[in-house]
Amino acid sequence: MWEVSGTSLCKGPKTYCVRCTYKIYKHTNDYGVRSKGYVDGYSTFQGSIETSLKMAVGKNKKMGKKGAKKKVVDPFTRKEWYDIKAPSMFNVQHIGKTLVNRTQGTKIASEGLKGRVYEVSLGDLNNAESEFRKMRLICEDVQGRTCLTNFHGMRLTRDKLCSIVKKWHTLIEANVAVKTSDGYLLRLFCIGFTKKNARQLKKTSYAKSSKIRQIRAKMVEYMQKEVQGSDLKDVCHKLVPDSIGKDIEKACSYIYPLQDVCIRKVKILKKPKFEIGRLMEMHTDVSTFTSAEGEKIERPDDYEPPVQESV
Repeated sequence: MWEVSGTSLCKGPKTYCVRCTYKIYKHTNDYGVRSKGYVDGYSTFQGSIETSLKMAVGKNKKMGKKGAKKKVVDPFTRKEWYDIKAPSMFNVQHIGKTLVNRTQGTKIASEGLKGRVYEVSLGDLNNAESEFRKMRLICEDVQGRTCLTNFHGMRLTRDKLCSIVKKWHTLIEANVAVKTSDGYLLRLFCIGFTKKNARQLKKTSYAKSSKIRQIRAKMVEYMQKEVQGSDLKDVCHKLVPDSIGKDIEKACSYIYPLQDVCIRKVKILKKPKFEIGRLMEMHTDVSTFTSAEGEKIERPDDYEPPVQESV
């Protein structure tokens, strides 16, 4: 809109535009209405603006038109709760609940749940407060209102990883991609730190490059040995107490003393074709089934079983 007199922006004579030397009545304002009158006729100019505003409100459908408001529908009314079940290797199986839209037309609720990844603390899975690992579980099948999950990865918590990093020590890392016996391709990341000797007076404990290469080779060797001959369930049993890290620390002690050696992260790169039987094995507790031992009965050499009357 062009400026009129009385404003600080007006640079020329009172009857001229701010940006050029044309008179006000030769221009139109922002609403398409030709400006009338000079400075003395400011009321006429103001009236034309009010008229143009009314015209704009009437023509524009988005401005000022009163219509029926849409009914606000709560999105939670069309959702359902499903239980999340962890594999049997953990002490706690039911770890929580998840939401999904109800089955409607071609959109099936179970299809929306498959592939969801849940990150759960190992302390919640094993009822232990001192755990510092996070397990990733992926939903692979839905039975009724229960989501059956499988192992999808593992990593250390951020605070634990920051607490084990120390000054004046050498940090050694190694990673390797290994295939399990049941067809899963895993990538394991190992981390370790050098340790001071018992009678050492020196402040630092840095390892030479040759020692670091030997330790890294040992890490790769032990990770391959522990994973290659085991299926995914056995690998998870080794990751929970971190027995692989303890074996590496013991094996590398003659090269250079190490501390805080652990599997930092596990990623699943490839999976075999989905089989419901393999998933059910992860959710069945083998320890509940006990094999009954028979008793040895002494019988004579010429013993013959009695003849049965009916079979």
